[in-house]
Amino acid sequence: MAKNIIQFQKGLSLPKFLEKYGTEEQCYSALFHLRWPDGFVCPECGNKTYCKIKSRKVYQCHRCHRQTSLTSGTIFAATKVPLTKWFLAIYLLTQRKTSVSALQLKRDIGVSYNTAWKMKHKLMQVMLEREKGKKLSGRIEIDDAYIGGERPGKPGRGAAHKAPFIAVAETEGEEHRPQRMQLRTVSGFRSAEIERYAKTSLEVGSIVVSDGLACFKAVEKAGCHHIPFASEGGRKGVEHPSFKWVNTLLGNVKNAITGTFHSVSLKHLPRYLAEFEYRFNRRYRLDDMIERPAYVGLRTPPMPYRFLRMAEIGG
Repeated sequence: MAKNIIQFQKGLSLPKFLEKYGTEEQCYSALFHLRWPDGFVCPECGNKTYCKIKSRKVYQCHRCHRQTSLTSGTIFAATKVPLTKWFLAIYLLTQRKTSVSALQLKRDIGVSYNTAWKMKHKLMQVMLEREKGKKLSGRIEIDDAYIGGERPGKPGRGAAHKAPFIAVAETEGEEHRPQRMQLRTVSGFRSAEIERYAKTSLEVGSIVVSDGLACFKAVEKAGCHHIPFASEGGRKGVEHPSFKWVNTLLGNVKNAITGTFHSVSLKHLPRYLAEFEYRFNRRYRLDDMIERPAYVGLRTPPMPYRFLRMAEIGG
């Protein structure tokens, strides 16, 4: 049997990672070139000439005299954690098939649990910001799902203490193999919610395949073609060939969350879903999965701890 190209790609081994990002100087240099690929640019006036104040690790613009640190205004702002540990956290979150819990991250990189939790959620916020605004096209499978809940409740639609979300897969070829996916929270399975999602996340003209849930017809209001299939509930519905891949992906996501986290806070669910979405959509290029999140992190506004803990994140 032929090897799966994705599963057997080389990726970035731990020794290679340490060779490239094993010191603070290496990580600092990598971030500098990711933030300013053509050299330092003052964020205040755009001037490119500067002097470096080594005692404080800041760059002072020759024109406006503003002082800027490498991480100011980014997701890494005001961090006291060494950059080597940030890069190692990125490595652990992107090179594995499944996620890593904050508790495991704490053990792996040698920080407190609270620090590991903040680092993980900041990196997941970066992934969430990166996935926003991207659109799927072509043949698309869509299905409804629930997850979460600290107390057991009835399964399926209308389940209490659980968060609704949609799983969407862009497929290609005769076997409709998945190319990209989206996992987006919704306030409920209503036509207005599906229409809102489709207008922001699906290209006009896409062919959307769904089960018989009435709200999915709303994709037509976003200029998409809708093909509904009536399916049975339970396992037979999951095995329906028209929804094979989206249900496979959905099962993998739920198993990964259950196996790694056991339960997640529902208000933070969009971040957890974004992590799986981000990693899946970039599974072909594991070798550059360190630079990608770091690059976006340098362009993501700071996310203080109080916002990470309290903010309700929209779908």
